Amino acid sequence: MKKLIFCILSCISLFSYAQHSETKKKSPNIVIIVADDLGYNGISTYGNLYIKTPNLDLLASQGVLFTDFHSNGSVCSPTRAALLTGKYQQRTGIEAVITAKSHRDVGLNLDKITIAEEFKKYNYTCGMFGKWHLGYGKEFNPTLQGFDYFKGFVSGNVDYHAHIDAEGYLDWWNGINTENEAGYTTDLITNYGVDFIKKHSTKPFLLYLPHEAPHGPYQRRIANALRKIGTPGTARVPGDSIKAIYKEMLEVMDQGIGKIMDALKTEGIYENTIVIFTSDNGANNYGNNGVLRGIKGSPYEGGSRVPAIISYPKVIKAGTTSEKTVFTMDLLPTLLDIIGEQPSGKHIDGISIKDHLINQTDLPKRDVFSAFRNQSYIRSGEWKMVKIINETEAKFELYNLSHDIEEKNNIALNNPELLQILQQKLTVWEQNVRAGVKTITK
Repeated sequence: MKKLIFCILSCISLFSYAQHSETKKKSPNIVIIVADDLGYNGISTYGNLYIKTPNLDLLASQGVLFTDFHSNGSVCSPTRAALLTGKYQQRTGIEAVITAKSHRDVGLNLDKITIAEEFKKYNYTCGMFGKWHLGYGKEFNPTLQGFDYFKGFVSGNVDYHAHIDAEGYLDWWNGINTENEAGYTTDLITNYGVDFIKKHSTKPFLLYLPHEAPHGPYQRRIANALRKIGTPGTARVPGDSIKAIYKEMLEVMDQGIGKIMDALKTEGIYENTIVIFTSDNGANNYGNNGVLRGIKGSPYEGGSRVPAIISYPKVIKAGTTSEKTVFTMDLLPTLLDIIGEQPSGKHIDGISIKDHLINQTDLPKRDVFSAFRNQSYIRSGEWKMVKIINETEAKFELYNLSHDIEEKNNIALNNPELLQILQQKLTVWEQNVRAGVKTITK
């Protein structure tokens, strides 16, 4: 009898161990894809009738599509700093674009804990292929910020064929070394991503694919270079051709996203992979923000309300829509929460939306903020207050987005008490997030 009990207990122990081992093996892979300057209505997934993005359409049908997702900044570098750190970009000192002309000696400080550094603690292999835009020098390289692999460019944009930045510098990297190669930027980013998936499919990985498209310079997949080494500037593209080129650039990116999804399926890891797609800010005048007011760089909805899709088969309900207000900085705490961990960095401003993704639960009430140069805003539920500082005074505007998504009706004069409360909140936030931080771009 004792032997029988011993055997039963041994079997239970082995079964439990096997279950535990199996659970450990199931840590989800993560793929984060970021478009550059893609507006809210820029793809067919969000109602664009001109540009066709069937792979993003499919991704949205298999996950959750967000209607009130915001890039932390209305321009490139700040949003990327927020995405990687889970903080308001002001806490990193990166409030504006790290330009090729004026900021070649600054970047994201190495003391900031990135999403790659967080996931490396849990045995994830981290790869990044595409646009960095958080420091030009080797001392700010992604491989020093937690990424095991990096190929791509560090500036705001490169010639899609020659890989030269706006100031005439070769800007194509393999790790910490510049190393040019032939190929269209969008295709190269896709190919690197596919290769990474094939090589690292047997253990958990985090793959960050920040695309250049549809940011300028506007170039087709088959076209001539527009820049030369040692010569600042970009050759002119006829304005009447940009619409068609822009369409091709986005559709090529969508083709690449399809190849990424196919690679996940071929390796048998698609259902255990979280795929996130979004943009770093709204569109410029060449893109499409739909009915939203403003463009890239603006404090209005067109500057920061962007497409966003998250897919996690069999965990996130397919074909759902979220109307909740979510920011780029929420991705880091959310992804860590999904694997049962918490951010290790201090002053994390993003929140986990895991339960909302999985169970469609509500999000906690919170105020969210954004600031760029002399423009800032606070979102408090359906209310949005915009602050614009000119040479002599600060101007305040108030909108109820539940009734006025186009921000046409400034009702600040009709709500003086609410306006005062929001002004105070914005002032406190501005003081807190900049406290003790050296601002390197303004």
